[in-house]
Order: sequence, then C-alpha cells, then structure tokens
Amino acid sequence: MEAKLEVAEREIIKPSSSAPHDRLQLSLIDVFFPKVYVSAIFFYQTVAGGESPAIISGKLKSSLSETLSRFYPLAGRIEGFSINCNDEGAVFTEARTDLLLSDFLKNNLDDTNNLGEFFPKIEPGESAGTWPLLSVKVCFFGSGSGVAVTVATSHQICDAASLLTFIQSWATVNGESNDMVMTTPHFTGATIYPPPPNSFQANSMDDISGRKGKCVTNRFVFKSSKIADLKRKAASESVPVPTRVEAITSLIWICATNASRSNSSVAAKSTLMSQAMDLRLRIPSNILSRDAIGNLQTGFFLKEGAESEMEIGNMVAKFRKAKEGVNEMIEDNLQEYKTAGAITNTTFGQNLLISVMGNYLSEVKPDVDLYAMTSWCKKPFYKVEFGWGTPVWVGSASHTVYDNTVYAVLMDSKDGEDVEAWVGLPEQDMLMFVRDQDLLTYAVLNPPVLI
Repeated sequence: MEAKLEVAEREIIKPSSSAPHDRLQLSLIDVFFPKVYVSAIFFYQTVAGGESPAIISGKLKSSLSETLSRFYPLAGRIEGFSINCNDEGAVFTEARTDLLLSDFLKNNLDDTNNLGEFFPKIEPGESAGTWPLLSVKVCFFGSGSGVAVTVATSHQICDAASLLTFIQSWATVNGESNDMVMTTPHFTGATIYPPPPNSFQANSMDDISGRKGKCVTNRFVFKSSKIADLKRKAASESVPVPTRVEAITSLIWICATNASRSNSSVAAKSTLMSQAMDLRLRIPSNILSRDAIGNLQTGFFLKEGAESEMEIGNMVAKFRKAKEGVNEMIEDNLQEYKTAGAITNTTFGQNLLISVMGNYLSEVKPDVDLYAMTSWCKKPFYKVEFGWGTPVWVGSASHTVYDNTVYAVLMDSKDGEDVEAWVGLPEQDMLMFVRDQDLLTYAVLNPPVLI
C-alpha cells in the first residue's frame, strides 16, 4: 500500500531570538559543493494513547525556533558567497497518512522511491543555493503508530556531521531532557578553508563530473556475518584486517565499475572513486570542535585504468594506503597549530586544497567514470531522541529529488553491527549491479524493516 501523505500545513519558523551576526562567509569548499540538500529521515514508533499530533507538532515548532536561535545561519539566505543572517526562517511542513508505520516499513521499502513523499517539497523559487537553508517535514502515521521527522539542510553550509549536530541539538531541546547539554555550534568553514575570491566562478561537482542522465538508487544491507566473510576475502599481506568501510566500499566500486563496463557501447572508461573524510575526526578538538558546522571534509581518490583487473584485496590495500597518506599530510600540517592551540589562518586549508582537490580535479574528465563515496558509519544517527525513544529506522529520500547523482553512502543499522549502503547509479548500470553475484553474496537488496 502506497504511503499517500496529506499535507496539513506548511509554515515558516523563525528563530526565537535575533541573529548575533549579520553575515557568515562561505568557504571555497562550501560553494564548490552542489546546491542540494543533505537529509535524513528518522522513523519513530509512538505509544498509542500518547500525545496528539497537534501537541507533538506544536512542541517541535517551539523547540525548532529555540534551536534556530543558536544555529542562526540556517535561518538566513545565501547571497553570493556569504549568508545573510536575516532571521528569514526555516520551512516546517506537517503531513499525515492513514498507513501504519509498521506496515509502511514492512511493505514499502522494496522501492526507495517510496520514500520521496517524506522529503520536504521544494516550491518554485526555493533552492538549497539560496533559501530555505533548512527544511523539515513531520509525518504522522495512522492510529498513533508512529512519526517520521525529515531534516534537510543545504549542502552549501552543512555536511553530514553538521546535519547530525543540528538534529541532535533540536531533539535535545524538544525532549526536555533533565541532563540536557546545549550545543554551542561553531560555524568555522571559512576558518579552515579560505573564502572564494570575488572573481571566483563557482563550478560545482554537478558541472565538473561528465556523467549525466537519470540514476536509480537502491539500498543494500550487509549483515554482520557477511561483513566478516567479506573482510576475510578482502584481507591481504599489507592489510590483514580491513575495516568494514574499506571492504564494502571497495566491493561496491568494483561491482559498479563492472556494471558500467558491461554496458559500455564504446571503449571502456577509466574509473575514479573518491572517498570523503571528516576533518573533525582528524584534528584535535581544541583546534577544531566536534560540533563545528560547515563542509569540513577532505578526502582521497583512487583511479584504475579501463583495462584494469580490480581485485578486492588489492583495492582495499590501495584504499588504506591513500587514507593513511591523507592522515599523515594532515598531521604534518597541524604541527604549527598544535602549539598555538588554534587555527588562525587558512594555510592548512590551502594546503589541503592544493594537494588533494587539485590532483582530484585534474583527473575528473568526461572519459572517466566517477563514483563519490562517503561513510556515515559510527555517526550516532540512531541516538537522536525527540522524546519518543530512539528511531526504529533511519533512511534517506534525497535521491528522489536529485536523481542524476552517482554515489554510495554507508550507514550503520540500528544494531550498529550491520551496514546499509545507499547506492545511486545510471539506470542501465543499476540493472547489472543488482544482479552481480559478487555483491549479492554479501548484501540483501531493499529488505523490509520489521518492528
């Protein structure tokens, strides 16, 4: 049964107090990212006889207003290469369905497009590149069986860690926890990376990557026992114990490349995999706060030629070597800052841009298949609690709006042991990808969530 959501209201929520600063400068990395929303959907099981949707919605609006007063740039508008912190507000949409939460999760996840109804609608004139920079949608399931909260933030100011920091803060305020610790966010993107020069012409990854056309997203669940088998297969002398992310990402890259090669009507292309890395996990917290907001990422890439035989042990070894190389480079560049205890200029970010992004962009060409990979594993999405307990499932719906993106995102399952991989590929490639026995030996395609 399809989840037909009926929108009850759509309104603008303004911060409870005025912004302390008029403008926030965006960094070169911020404006480089595509003008899309980074989002997550949290599904909660509510107890029958609890608070009514009207009361829950009212509390969410009030707590959102309070939270926006601290995350004030998210209530602003992007103008050029900065945010006008004008307290314009965020969009709050409320919707309802007669469908029970348990029925939806059991019967509707065989097609990830069924999640599109939960993504906040982008009205004419609205954009992640201008306003709103934050949009949420709260959906109530039938008979008080559950509620879904979707949070979407502009990628021009937030990466996945920033998204989670905001959601955790909002949920904490809404839950009125007795041991509530208020997050004081630090918008530090233009401190690490330099701001763009006035003459800068913003070409995002949308423009740089040559592959266009409609893509299809599917969800693959790797059970912990299968992950253990995969790690054993991916082990080598140089990497005797691969991580979950190393093994799964390498497998996805190999299978996606094989699918593209099997569908190619012309000569096979080289294949390029990029892996995002969170700087907050690699820089001491006294220099870069774990709660810092912005696109605070670096990364590495691996490239294989059109005729390359991609063996998983070899790919994992290259993955580990490239990752360690970036970590060493970060460590080398941090030496001068560890003594000072703060990053006082953007030399660090400039070095990262030159050494990582410069080399990467030189390899992104029309005759190269690009696969953008990122991992949300170990990020505590399943600990977000609005006052109704922890989520029974966390999903995504961005792919239903931006359906021309080739990507893979890894997330922990609720138990923290299994891994869910959301993979977007061109339609013709996905037809081959979902039939690849090397993949299906370890992963299950679009399984239901049982609660």
